[in-house]
This record gives sequence, C-alpha cells and structure tokens, in this order.
Amino acid sequence: MKKSANKINYSEQLHAKAITARKNSYSPYSHYKVGAALLTESGNIYAGCNVENASYGGTICAERSAIFSAVAAEGQIKIKELLVITAEKKPWPPCGFCRQVIAEFATSKTKIHLADENKIKTSYNLAELLPEAFGPSHLTRR
Repeated sequence: MKKSANKINYSEQLHAKAITARKNSYSPYSHYKVGAALLTESGNIYAGCNVENASYGGTICAERSAIFSAVAAEGQIKIKELLVITAEKKPWPPCGFCRQVIAEFATSKTKIHLADENKIKTSYNLAELLPEAFGPSHLTRR
C-alpha cells in the first residue's frame, strides 16, 4: 500500500518539539534533561520537560508535563503518539508513574517513541510498555 503524499509525518514534528522542550528542563539535582511531545487525536501537539523540585516528590517528568499541558488546553484528550527524548545512547522509557498517567489518556495501540537528540531509536505501543494496564474502565465494572 502506497503512502499518501499528503500524509503528515508527526514523528518528526514530535521530535523537534521534544528537543525544544528538553532545553527548558529544570533539572538541577539529577542533571538529566528530558523532553516529551505528544499528538492528540484532534491533531494538536503539546510538549513538556522534566521539572525537578528540592522535595523530590514535587518533581514532574516530561511525559506528565506534556500530558497535563494537553489536558489544560483541550480538556478531554486521547493520545495518538508520544515521544520521549533524552541524551542517552539508549533512550529512557517512561517511568511506571508516567506509564499509568499515559494509560489514562491513551489506548493500548498508542505509539510511544524513545529518541535521542538525533532520531527515534525505538517505538512501542502502550500495551507493550504496560500490559494489563489499570484504567478508567476498571472503575466502572461492578
């Protein structure tokens, strides 16, 4: 099947937005800058970076920063794709806390890309990163 000439490559846009967000990381304790960008089903892109806090518990990861920005802008969202960027040779995946927040706003097929500063290194769907995810549907079952 031939790809449409009009098909937008969101992965490149996500990568560029995540790089920009990563530059704004506030990481004076770990010194690890992380950026993230996501695409909502409505076609909008939102970015975020990690923001550390001296109390550690007040720290927020880049993935959640991007998700919360999207929710603040759109209200109810569904994540179509999410990209996380680090400077590591083997880019870091979302932590468990972020995986749970992603599951709240994604489907099992949502693509999650892990990238370094140059390119996407690997991609997963949410079901691969968080099999048997606990989600909103569990709270409606009786």
